[in-house]
Amino acid sequence: MQILMFKTYFFEYLLIKVIFKKNLNLKFMRTFFILFFSIALLSVKAQDTTLSLLFMGDIMGHDSQIHSALQLDGTYDYSEVFKYVTDEISSVDIAIANLEVTLAGPPFKGYPQFSSPDALAMAAKQAGIDILCTANNHSVDRRKQGVVRTIKILDSLHITHTGTFLSKEERANKYPLTVNKNGFKTVILNYTYGTNGIPVPKPVVVNIIDTNIIKSDLQKAKNQNPDIIIVFIHWGSEYQHQPNQVQKKIAGVCFNNGANLVIGSHPHVIQKSELIQDSILPQFITYSLGNFISNQRKRYTDGGQMIKIVLEKRNDSIFITQNGYFLTWVYTPVIKGKKHFHILPAARFELNPDFFISKEHYNKMILFVKDSRELLNSYNKNVGEYLYYNKKWIAPER
Repeated sequence: MQILMFKTYFFEYLLIKVIFKKNLNLKFMRTFFILFFSIALLSVKAQDTTLSLLFMGDIMGHDSQIHSALQLDGTYDYSEVFKYVTDEISSVDIAIANLEVTLAGPPFKGYPQFSSPDALAMAAKQAGIDILCTANNHSVDRRKQGVVRTIKILDSLHITHTGTFLSKEERANKYPLTVNKNGFKTVILNYTYGTNGIPVPKPVVVNIIDTNIIKSDLQKAKNQNPDIIIVFIHWGSEYQHQPNQVQKKIAGVCFNNGANLVIGSHPHVIQKSELIQDSILPQFITYSLGNFISNQRKRYTDGGQMIKIVLEKRNDSIFITQNGYFLTWVYTPVIKGKKHFHILPAARFELNPDFFISKEHYNKMILFVKDSRELLNSYNKNVGEYLYYNKKWIAPER
């Protein structure tokens, strides 16, 4: 960008010189114009050959989170939740998260059947989250009304979403989700293992994991000739640090039928990631992102990971040129009797103990970081951690 600005200023200088001093001949100016605009076009083309993606885990809404967001005037405000992670989210081209609540309206309630204020989705959007996946085990917590109102509120807020639909017809017209950005056509699919035993009321649709349906949807995705196909999937066993055989089987079905990225949620703890380098097309999997924001405070559940992937297009081929994870931890200080919620990029705060109101909070974050690094350093394949040094994020070596 600085080089392009320099070229622009130099162009303006020469133009002024021509207009006012008329000491540059036409042949030179013609050559200059050709060179300048050729370089400018090449700069724009270079910008359109990369795409950065960021994936975040479960956005939950427990009772204490709802109480924390309640303001004196009766409105709700969740902006402080994302305050310390907004820079990381907004820095990428496409940011995607799992919305594990309904926006069914009052009465607002947390576990076991969630309905959060609309302000939660608005704060997520303002933080830079572009797409919310809505197929999860809490999709029909508030039955038909919850599914319908969640969709309508997200539409009214102009938040792109997928996974649940008003009808079969809407699903047929809008699914798989296609996003065009930076010259990339990205297709996103979203499924859940179930809905906690609550039947999905007609005519609404919640995408349930069915390998035959997934294969059909992936074929429909491939028919669009996309650059990349992403499956964001709600699966696995809660609180288990290793993926189970069902997850591995479904992942194989996804990859064998054209998926490039498989991103998992649901276990409420993080699980390993793998970059498969020997495939013809790029293949990447994260089995579980863990919690992005929640009030789960037990060991291993009080944080999660964001996954960043940078894609590059070269001669119509797609490559993963950068990938890695950011550890995030949910900081819950109590100030003047009120509990607050903040998502912290852990690497940015682990060397700043003075930020925390108590040593206990800091030590809990350090324990989460230690546990997470031990797990991921042992089981990740070709996926490292983004670290923070000298006020900058450092990408993992490849």
